[in-house]
Amino acid sequence: MARNPKLLAGLIIGGAIVLFGLLGPLVCQDPRLVNDIGLTGPSAEHWLGTTQTGQDVLAQLAHGTRGSLAVGAIVGVLTLLLSAFFGVVGAYAGGWVDEMFSLFTNIMLVIPGLPLVIVISSYVPDKSIWLVSVVLAITSWAGSARVLRGYTLSLRSRDYVLASRVAGEKRWRILSVEILPNLIPLLASQVVFAVIFAILGEAGLSYLGLGASGSFTWGTMLYYAQNGLALRLGAWWWFVPPGLMLALFGAALSLINFSIDEIINPKLRNQTRAARKGWRMSREQLSKAKEATL
Repeated sequence: MARNPKLLAGLIIGGAIVLFGLLGPLVCQDPRLVNDIGLTGPSAEHWLGTTQTGQDVLAQLAHGTRGSLAVGAIVGVLTLLLSAFFGVVGAYAGGWVDEMFSLFTNIMLVIPGLPLVIVISSYVPDKSIWLVSVVLAITSWAGSARVLRGYTLSLRSRDYVLASRVAGEKRWRILSVEILPNLIPLLASQVVFAVIFAILGEAGLSYLGLGASGSFTWGTMLYYAQNGLALRLGAWWWFVPPGLMLALFGAALSLINFSIDEIINPKLRNQTRAARKGWRMSREQLSKAKEATL
């Protein structure tokens, strides 16, 4: 971690936001509590100001952080389970199982995700965070399954897997002991990408008024700020904090994802590039080598 500043920065920023989402709602007031002070700027009593109805923006931000993180966690877990089942298990089983799983994955891959989510959200009046998360997970696991299937097919023909088959090992043990440990970095990268997609997708749906009902997320905060004409009234404390949290958490997860890519692909590592630069010969060394060969 000390050699990878991107991973360290991503973990620090992401960990701080997760800690705020877990502990913030415990110490903040009720985000739905209405006061008669109206729209006011940041003060000692309300650190991030209040909305038009006097609701505390900091309390809404704390509960909104927890809601957005819950959506990301649910979608990440569901995407991991679906992509691993249809990608890894299908590729290792082979035969008609792999063909059926691959056909179903291809069908889900060509279905447009965002329009489907908008249609489902439009026809469901009362939407919970679980429903929004399940819909986002159903429309986002197919790409990860295709990537995992290709990598599993390459692992299935490795020598140590073939040796385990010859030794009479059970199929479930080969899959769990020989193949899955080699897929952990790739699975982690796919989960991080799914979390980013889920949080941004939910924020987009909530901004359009199609998000979860009766809950606070970063997207619902932006939606209420838009309806309250926060930008026109100059109430920056109402829409800047959720937008900033979205940007920071997305950047943190992106840095973590880049670091995982470097672990998967050694060609992307900075130390490898530095070593290659050290291998390069100077002009004087090249001239001496040419003279020696002549």
